[in-house]
Order: sequence, then C-alpha cells, then structure tokens
Amino acid sequence: MALRHVRTMGDEILYKKCKTVNLMTPRTLQLIEDMFETMYENCGVGLAAPQVGILKQIVVIDVDDGNQYLLINPEIIEEEGSQTGHEGCLSVPGKSGIVTRPQRVKVKALDENLEEFILEGEGMLARAICHECDHLKGELYVSHVEGELMDVEDLEEEGDEE
Repeated sequence: MALRHVRTMGDEILYKKCKTVNLMTPRTLQLIEDMFETMYENCGVGLAAPQVGILKQIVVIDVDDGNQYLLINPEIIEEEGSQTGHEGCLSVPGKSGIVTRPQRVKVKALDENLEEFILEGEGMLARAICHECDHLKGELYVSHVEGELMDVEDLEEEGDEE
C-alpha cells in the first residue's frame, strides 16, 4: 500500500466526471488499498478516486461504525428525509460548511469482485455516500454550502465555549 497525494480545490481533475469501472485489475485493487490508507492517514471518513487524481467511479468510506465501505460505480437510487450539519472535505483542507443532505439513502454499487449490491445508509453514512458520489460527478461540497465556508479552527473554538 502507498499514500496518494490528495488533490485540493482548484485542481481541475476535481471538476471532471469519472468513468465507470468495467474491469477489476491488480492496478485497480492497489488503488483501492491506497485510497483506504490515504483516507485513514488524513483522518477522513471518505475518499473518492478523483481526489487522488484518478477519474474512476470508486469511493471508500469509513464512518467509524465498524465497517469499511467500497462503492464502485455507485448510483443513489433512493433518498429520504433530510439532515443539516457541518461538512468538510480532504480536498478543501481547514474549511467546513453547513450542508443539507438526505437522512437516509439507498445506493446501488459494485464490490471488489464487480458484483452488484445495495447499501442503505442513515445519518453520517448517508451524508458520506452523497458527498463522495458528488465527487464522481465533478462536484465539491462547497457548491451545496448554506452560507459561507468557515475555518475549522473557528468551529473548534465554538465547541470549547459550550
């Protein structure tokens, strides 16, 4: 495994649509391992392939629920409810913004064997699925922010005052 360089806002690759994965190769399996390692090293809860410079529809997620999630060619097929909260991104370091997302989603995707499965997620997992799927369409969360982006340090100070 190897750490990959996380692309940041302004890098043109983050605004491009990703291609579907139709064949699982050793190189793609290595990319998936590297994405998990890179996500953990950067204390993230999700990472999409374009964030490490690869235009493939691959997402990794770990919202600290005891599971690791790999979504290849994900497609959100159902959304329900809504939740509003702070959201950040490894590609927008040091910033956070208020974003409204579905409370529950159902996503159809492929696993590492390119076998289709359905994943239902609520709360933080639903938020992460939506956030990472946006990356595959060339969208960053900042386009969904209600109000202004905030510095993460300002949020930490607010939390200390409560």
